[in-house]
Amino acid sequence: MSAKHPVIAVTGSSGAGTSTVKVAFEHIFRRLHMNPVVIEGDSFHRYDRQDMKKAIAAAEKENKNLSHFGPEANHFDKIADLFKEYGETGGGKKRYYLHSDEEAAQHNARLKTDLGPGQFTPWEDIPSGSDLLFYEGLHGGVKHGDTDASQYVDLLIGVVPVVNLEWIQKIHRDGAERGYSAEAIVDTIMRRMDDYVHHITPQFSRTDINFQRVPLVDTSNPFIARDIPTPDESVIVIRFRNPDSADFPYLQQMIKDSFMSRPNSIVIPGGKMGFAMELILKPIIEKMQVSMVKG
Repeated sequence: MSAKHPVIAVTGSSGAGTSTVKVAFEHIFRRLHMNPVVIEGDSFHRYDRQDMKKAIAAAEKENKNLSHFGPEANHFDKIADLFKEYGETGGGKKRYYLHSDEEAAQHNARLKTDLGPGQFTPWEDIPSGSDLLFYEGLHGGVKHGDTDASQYVDLLIGVVPVVNLEWIQKIHRDGAERGYSAEAIVDTIMRRMDDYVHHITPQFSRTDINFQRVPLVDTSNPFIARDIPTPDESVIVIRFRNPDSADFPYLQQMIKDSFMSRPNSIVIPGGKMGFAMELILKPIIEKMQVSMVKG
């Protein structure tokens, strides 16, 4: 933990909605005039796109599963090392995973390289002068063997829909945006399941605040669902590890139709997720900012 160089991590599985949290944090950082160094979880994958396909095929021949959720396909140690080094010094190494032609062109122009989608940029030093580190990805709170990234995180946020909704979102996204067949998507879900249970789910017991989206429509068979439930067809369950850190009367006053479900949990309409995040997170970041100045 670091008062002078805080680490914030948003963790959630693919398609869980971590981008919504990222936008909320961007608004907060801008209003507080803070300069974060942004770290993408995909940059800690062990294999680029082509090598991952080869590694999966090799694992299948040995009747093994390999997925981006598990330790064999990621550098968990490098995540923990970066969080630790940044907390101590405000420095460390980062790189980018290039998702698209647009990202590749942007970084090729910056680095004078000739990389394509699915590849990594070289590791480079984090620029000096940042106020905090902001990680968004699959493994912000990962713990495996002797590696424990969560111990170096000052604020750990979890974003997770109920699993049927998560599958619906993945099926629709991978089908519409990536052209995958329904059978291929189901195969990916099944291949990832063991790693999901052992390396994704446990992180949500370590989070300081958890945002879980729960649909209010029937999602009992996600593999035949024709539509993704809309925010208005959902509620968000927000759980605080330390209930004393939340001003629940204020949140209920500000968020119409919200209610307490447990002493540490508040339920809000799905369409209010971004608004609630800013209400909850801005005071926490302001306290961090004060501590940084004192530190």
